[in-house]
Amino acid sequence: MHHTMTTHTAPRRWRTAAVAALLALGGTGAALAQTYPDKPLKVVVGFPPGGAADQIARLVSTPLATALGQPVVVENRAGANGNIAGDAVAKSPADGYTLLLSSGGMVSVNPHLSRMSFDPVKDLTPVASAARVLVYLMARPTLEAKNVQELVAYAKAHPGKLTYGSAGSGSSPHLAGEMLKAQTGMFTVHVPYRGAAPALADLMGGQIDYYFDPGIGLAHAKAGRTKLLAVGSLKRSPLFPDVPTLDEAGLKGFDADSVFGFYAPAATPPAVIARLNTEINKILATASVKERITALGGEALPLSPAEFGKRGMDDSQRFGAIIRDRKITAD
Repeated sequence: MHHTMTTHTAPRRWRTAAVAALLALGGTGAALAQTYPDKPLKVVVGFPPGGAADQIARLVSTPLATALGQPVVVENRAGANGNIAGDAVAKSPADGYTLLLSSGGMVSVNPHLSRMSFDPVKDLTPVASAARVLVYLMARPTLEAKNVQELVAYAKAHPGKLTYGSAGSGSSPHLAGEMLKAQTGMFTVHVPYRGAAPALADLMGGQIDYYFDPGIGLAHAKAGRTKLLAVGSLKRSPLFPDVPTLDEAGLKGFDADSVFGFYAPAATPPAVIARLNTEINKILATASVKERITALGGEALPLSPAEFGKRGMDDSQRFGAIIRDRKITAD
């Protein structure tokens, strides 16, 4: 077994960038890592306060500040499906003091939808994954369908009659909705919202028939205000062990999970990334953080930077295919 095996999982461009950064620093990376951090860190979140990305960022940042002995400030810069925050961090100094917390969509979805002002693969480097975020297929409480099969049968018997909401064109709930249509051949009408919260409100109010919920509607599902039909993942949710996955409901291989995690500017010294990865993974292993992420409808997911990078590339292929097949465009 030769010693390079562990790095094979990282995309070549990310490996080359890391090596180039190390050479350019001429060994100062190790010196920097010894004094790092000696000032506050900033975590830029590409989504508004209160959403899953923001909650995960704050959940990790508090213990991270304790572990590093420096304040960690969370800053929300919402817009363009996370691209505004991604651009800001890509253009920040590569010194480990500015991090991005993003949904996986910035790497795996956005490049397929529109021209970006930066290349997330070349201009950012994966630091640590935080959570696997699931989507949950929910119907309005008054919809006749009791399960996925009945929903599909009804939609096929009444083409174009049912509507489904999403958190916006190109969002993971929208892609999940298109995956459902592609795999079943049913025809329903997409209604994009500005975020998941207004879509959920209209679902409970009966204005739309179903949608894929990114975790914010789970308390409502438990209370019977929405009808939870299935999980859009290959694994059941620990919160709802009795609810089948779409894969189990007959949609083989259905997987609309996305991975939220931390990124840094591309030339950030590997020693600094290794330190951040170690600390974040320790935090993700603590019972309290695991429980909070589970309560959000997700699952804590500690990975190495290389594993996190590979996951982004795999997701990019999967989502890119559905975006091309369904001719999905951004708003």
